[in-house]
Amino acid sequence: MLFPFFITFFTLIALAILHEFGHFLLAKKVGVKVDEFGLGYPPRLFAKKIGETVYSINLLPFGAFVEIHGERGQIETSDSLSKKPISQRALIILGGVISFWIIGIILFSIGFRIGTPVAISDDLEVQNAKVQIIQVAKNSPAEIAGLKAGDTILNLKSQISNLKTQNSKIKVNKVKEVQEFINENKGKEVILTIERGKKIFDVELIPRSSPPENEGPMGISLIRTKIEKFPIFLAISKGIKTSFEVTLLIVKAFGRILKGLVFGKGIPEGVEVMGPVGIGALIFQALEAGVSYFIHFVAIVSLHLAIINLLPIPAVDGGRLLFLGIEKLKGSPVDPKIEKRINAAFFGLLIILMFLVTIKDILRLF
Repeated sequence: MLFPFFITFFTLIALAILHEFGHFLLAKKVGVKVDEFGLGYPPRLFAKKIGETVYSINLLPFGAFVEIHGERGQIETSDSLSKKPISQRALIILGGVISFWIIGIILFSIGFRIGTPVAISDDLEVQNAKVQIIQVAKNSPAEIAGLKAGDTILNLKSQISNLKTQNSKIKVNKVKEVQEFINENKGKEVILTIERGKKIFDVELIPRSSPPENEGPMGISLIRTKIEKFPIFLAISKGIKTSFEVTLLIVKAFGRILKGLVFGKGIPEGVEVMGPVGIGALIFQALEAGVSYFIHFVAIVSLHLAIINLLPIPAVDGGRLLFLGIEKLKGSPVDPKIEKRINAAFFGLLIILMFLVTIKDILRLF
């Protein structure tokens, strides 16, 4: 139990570190001095200066930080951020976002190389196909029974014998087999043999005779998959293509959220807002399902973080790009004091929002 927890925790921390490392590399690339690159947050535990940069390890293990020369005010030296043209400063800011996209591409490529689940139709005759749950409706028999997205249905069994089942297990290979069995056993207790990672266990539930619209008797959505591996160059090609496709889907999802908020409709149905606890729980769940699922999901998380960081909100990278855009239009930098106050205000709002979302995540889990 502890090992998956630590893997989940360090995955989130690693993403934060690699984000800051992207800023670090591009600052070095354009000739800006980096005063310090720190793992974790102060108080400082250990530090060593190599060249012009101090590398530190700090007590609070919640990510990393980069101190860039001239970031906090005008410094009149050639290696200062404040003396670089807007294009180079924008590139440094984009370094963190670019790192998230690179991580997504690399992880998707690894997944396609070592073997990743791909969706297939019921018409294909495949011996090692799996029928997996991809969504569980709230307050449904499936959720009450403890079923989760990523679970594989191995076998089905009815508690009440009938002519077709004779109380024997049905080995599941196609989605329609599950649908037909459940429809025949509405209102009756059934047993599902579930595979979750390396665990195999039985779950008992009673499919609803009159389920809500678009939910089905158990309240789950199913997909048929098989594990497919690709040669390395094709895996990289598919990793790049998948990253762009997933990015487009994320942008569209954010567009729906923004549209709902602007027109007073709130967050669209089916969209969940999650903080680190909620994301961590999903990473933990993906890890339980298997390595390929874990890699695939972390890649998706990385791409989400890339888009979030591009939002034109002060206190994230997109906000910093917004101030650079204002500087470009007005021909002079925004007053550092004003920029600092705006960033501080939005950072405070983000902390409050994160606190509320985290409480919601915890309540959802427990």
